[in-house]
Amino acid sequence: MEVYCTRPGCTRPLNYFTDLDDNATLRTVQQKYCTTCGMPLILSGRYLPIKLLGRGGFGAAFLARDRLIPGMRQCVVKQFLPAGNLTPTQMELAQKLFEREAEVLAELGNQHDQIPDLFAFFELTVNSWQGEKQDQLFYLVQEYINGLNLEEELAQKGKFSEAEVLEVLREILKVLKFVHENGSIHRDIKPSNIMRDRRGKLFLLDFGAVKQVTNVPSASAGSSTGIYSMGFAPPEQMAGGQVFPSTDLYALAVTLITLLTGKEATELFDGYSNQWNWRAHVSVSQHLADILDKMLLPAAKERFQSAQNVLDSLTNKTPQLVPDTQLKPPTPPGQPISPLSPPATNAIAPVSTRKAFSTAEILIGSAFSGFQGGLIAIALFSLLKNPIITLAASALILGGLILAQARRWIEKFDLLIISGITFLIIFFVPFVRGGLSIQQVVLLSVAAGLVAVALTSIFRLIYKILSLML
Repeated sequence: MEVYCTRPGCTRPLNYFTDLDDNATLRTVQQKYCTTCGMPLILSGRYLPIKLLGRGGFGAAFLARDRLIPGMRQCVVKQFLPAGNLTPTQMELAQKLFEREAEVLAELGNQHDQIPDLFAFFELTVNSWQGEKQDQLFYLVQEYINGLNLEEELAQKGKFSEAEVLEVLREILKVLKFVHENGSIHRDIKPSNIMRDRRGKLFLLDFGAVKQVTNVPSASAGSSTGIYSMGFAPPEQMAGGQVFPSTDLYALAVTLITLLTGKEATELFDGYSNQWNWRAHVSVSQHLADILDKMLLPAAKERFQSAQNVLDSLTNKTPQLVPDTQLKPPTPPGQPISPLSPPATNAIAPVSTRKAFSTAEILIGSAFSGFQGGLIAIALFSLLKNPIITLAASALILGGLILAQARRWIEKFDLLIISGITFLIIFFVPFVRGGLSIQQVVLLSVAAGLVAVALTSIFRLIYKILSLML
């Protein structure tokens, strides 16, 4: 049987013992030691690591077998192993976070079937491999979920469909509802922390960064400790400020748009405008897109305030408004909730979250529409030789372009590319421009664009005056 050494830095961690192939010996042997570094291999007298699953964050994870359980059940042994050179203060914080994962799994995992169960948490003191001092190693043992995480699934099969993303959204919202109502915030939702087992069931993993929320007023109560995954964390978490249930909802929405588009989160976020530009990369229903956009709003108070709010919006239910508009953290574990008390988090009705157009966007869009309309009218008239049909066809095509801009199906560089392609066609196909020179085509199209900008500005001014009067 192969047994994997868990000592950090062991140069040849894989050991093989022929006598452990016999189950009777495996159950009764006192201990086995690494043939390279002398590290005890049977942890806490029962767990035999057999494979390294991965390293990252604050730990290394090993697939192990529990020799005291009939059938030698598989489990995951996670070792506290912080990466990098941490200061004593950072090391203490990292250890507390690791211990908290065990506490949360003990509290939540045994109560919810989509959170891994905790089997054990223990400390192991061993002699240092090269020196006389002793090392303290910390381990937790949890349920093994045999399957792929969503990051691996995305790499294997490609982009998720809308139906697949809706399944993930509904299932993880149910888990987050339970987590938040029990006074915790996960703080590290991302594709690699959502696992699908062989039966298709989804699990939420890695509670090492979880934040317990209390109602005790304090400068640091509910504040972030700086543990997050870049690209998935909302502004309040990145700034080290207070975190809320909506913090997890933001990260879940980022997770879903990466699954829908197949792109990294950093590719979908425009740092210049501070906005998520994901809709252009995928076609989904307006209802789902609006829900995701609301989950992605930069201000925590403007997002959905609970997982239940999102679930209600998915089924077109309007959540009941809460009179108290102040954000409140969930009730901590063990504190009873009065049936007469308002919910701990705000519920707000779902609203449309399509971004409003700025004045610059409106004027640029009108200039594009006028210029493109001029090119289209020239080309159609040279081909159809009928002004009425040309006018009708131009209006139809231009209407489609304006609708595409209003829906944000085309924007920014798309406008330049479309106009450029149309102009090149007219430039290289002389009969399309009906005998006009290139200079005349450009002059007429630019004039059409300027007229469109002027008309748009006048109508916008009239609209603002009427809005103020009414």
